[in-house]
Amino acid sequence: MSMINFSVSNYFKAHAELASKLNIDMFQAAVNLIKQKFDSNKKIITCGNGGSASTASHYITDWNKMVNLATGKKFRGISLCDNIGLITAYGNDISFDEVFAGQLKAIMDEGDLLVAISGSGNSPNVVKAVEYANSIGGDTLAVVGYDGGKVRDLSTTAVWVESFDMQLCEDVHLMFGHMVMKTLCGSSIKK
Repeated sequence: MSMINFSVSNYFKAHAELASKLNIDMFQAAVNLIKQKFDSNKKIITCGNGGSASTASHYITDWNKMVNLATGKKFRGISLCDNIGLITAYGNDISFDEVFAGQLKAIMDEGDLLVAISGSGNSPNVVKAVEYANSIGGDTLAVVGYDGGKVRDLSTTAVWVESFDMQLCEDVHLMFGHMVMKTLCGSSIKK
């Protein structure tokens, strides 16, 4: 979809076309993985840059609050994008490429899950986070667009939105977070 032909109607048409091509089984496997980690009382950790950082934060906001309210159970979710002090400390003192992997070294345990969100799948700091998580026996879930990039190739599970339109990818990435929340909350969700 080019910017010249943009219209609200065309945007919804592009979403409908994209939805018809998505691999629903891939989405379901990813939802199941998060549910299994939640049921096993494992930490679920998210990261991403730019809009994907906001998505990483949005996931944890929804999952921590709504799952607890609906079930009374603790959701052990952490977004690596939410502590600006840590992000700038790693970025300034070591390298921006280490802002997520560095944080994981302090909090991630074997069996925990890293949800790595990236439109292109090639952000160096997200790639390094996935590599670190894999190296300690963590599970990794790529939530990516475009061709999936390195993050998709490195991750044990993926939600791949096969589109080179960043906004469509980001929209579907947010939808995935809501699918997870509704699954974990079950019939208890009201809002």
